[in-house]
Amino acid sequence: MRVVVETPVEFQGAVMGLLNQRRGMIVGAQDEGVQSVVESQVPLAEMFGFSTVLRSATQGKAQFTMEFDHYRQVPVSIAEKIAEEVAIKKRSAA
Repeated sequence: MRVVVETPVEFQGAVMGLLNQRRGMIVGAQDEGVQSVVESQVPLAEMFGFSTVLRSATQGKAQFTMEFDHYRQVPVSIAEKIAEEVAIKKRSAA
């Protein structure tokens, strides 16, 4: 997903940290007066609950938009985890 966060400049570092924690890749950041705009690419699966965390980290002063950007292959470690979960569900269903 393409995620664009608009936040006061004082929270720019915190916002970038939140996006990195969610496997986000920062594409760019620019200051527009007292506001900072941070553009990133983040997997959709990592974005659930982001609005609450963002609000808490920025005292409710930041906002974000999110739109589909592109598909990308799932990292091997996450694919293995998903395969394990499916195998466990199949065993319990049988």
